[in-house]
Amino acid sequence: MADRPITTLDKVNASLARRYAKERRFRRAGLMAIATGLLFVLLLFTSIISNGYSAFWQTHVKLDITFNAEQLGIGDARDFETLSSADYAALIRTSLKKIFPEVRDRKERRKLYKMISTGAPLLLREILISDPTLVGSHHAIWLPADDDIDMLVKGQIDRTQPEDARRLNNQVIGWVDRLTENGVVEQQFNTTFFTAGDSREPELAGIGGAITGSLYALLVTLLLAFPIGVATAIYLEEFAPKNRWTDLIEININNLAAVPSIVFGLLGLALFINIVGLPRSAPLVGGLVLTLMTLPTIIIASRAALKSVPPSIREAAMGIGASKMQTVFHHVLPQALPGMLTGTIIGMAQALGETAPLLMIGMVAFVVDIPGGPLDPSTALPVQIFLWADSPERAFVERTSAAIMVLLAFLISMNLLAVLLRKKFERRW
Repeated sequence: MADRPITTLDKVNASLARRYAKERRFRRAGLMAIATGLLFVLLLFTSIISNGYSAFWQTHVKLDITFNAEQLGIGDARDFETLSSADYAALIRTSLKKIFPEVRDRKERRKLYKMISTGAPLLLREILISDPTLVGSHHAIWLPADDDIDMLVKGQIDRTQPEDARRLNNQVIGWVDRLTENGVVEQQFNTTFFTAGDSREPELAGIGGAITGSLYALLVTLLLAFPIGVATAIYLEEFAPKNRWTDLIEININNLAAVPSIVFGLLGLALFINIVGLPRSAPLVGGLVLTLMTLPTIIIASRAALKSVPPSIREAAMGIGASKMQTVFHHVLPQALPGMLTGTIIGMAQALGETAPLLMIGMVAFVVDIPGGPLDPSTALPVQIFLWADSPERAFVERTSAAIMVLLAFLISMNLLAVLLRKKFERRW
């Protein structure tokens, strides 16, 4: 039987089979790329969470404290200045000596006293200042442990290593085990991490100052970037004549959106600090710099939202006698506002995660106090993460990861809010 001649239909079917096979390969490659990306994201989140979740808990030691006036060195005085300058560390030393009476060597006693955080006397100071009648009374008080003790209790120090390879020797570990057996060591929720500013001691360090500085900077950014960005977009899209000057402005706005953020930091350093004379390390300056960086994003998103409004809305408004201004502000702007808000939230989320421009204006400074206003020295959350990441202590590694978790929670919340706003107010024309 003679072979059947190849027809055009056979060629088309063979070509379709090859195209379908390429499509299946491309689809599999795309799925593999997505799965690989999700895997790396999962590994990143797993690494951050596994290193940082324990920072939300801090080891405390319960000590029997007697507010002895003689040890405090206050005599019969109970005024604020006398109580503020009293020797509260002596109360802690006395309590530890009662628990470990066998420790008599001066060097060993220094190690014993170091088990309690250097911030514990400040806690006792606050307690007594709030209630001076406690002088002479006896109370069991939970005090924060030193960061090395905290790491030991959390299992971050390997006991099986040689003694000279550990930050704690066998004697200190034995003291901790003895306290644990007595039931006076426990981990409590670390409120200090959320309420305190930066500190040289990891157990006293917190992100409260950094969060406050970031909020002040974002508030300044929102108050300036949103109205200026929306007004610019309205002018360029609705009122500006189409000529070479407006084309030049549009090109420059698009180019500014791609400028590295550190360039805006250099601009802010030269303009707001060196020329205008605003205070260095202030959230006000940080907000102004972030405003310059965020404006192109808000303008571009706002113009896209205005373009999405159908021309029929404008034509109908003007057809019933509305002026150009009334058409834009009474009809077009309300329809475009959800898209503008979405772009603004995304721009603010980008500003929240920026570090480089804030480093250039001095917000990298070591700031212990919580800023009371946008003109007070402050740092920002991403800058605080940058500072802690450079610290060698294991406890700061833990707090760095915890701060990253908080920053990611803010960023995810802001992006989720943008998605929800878009879904709620989006209109399909």
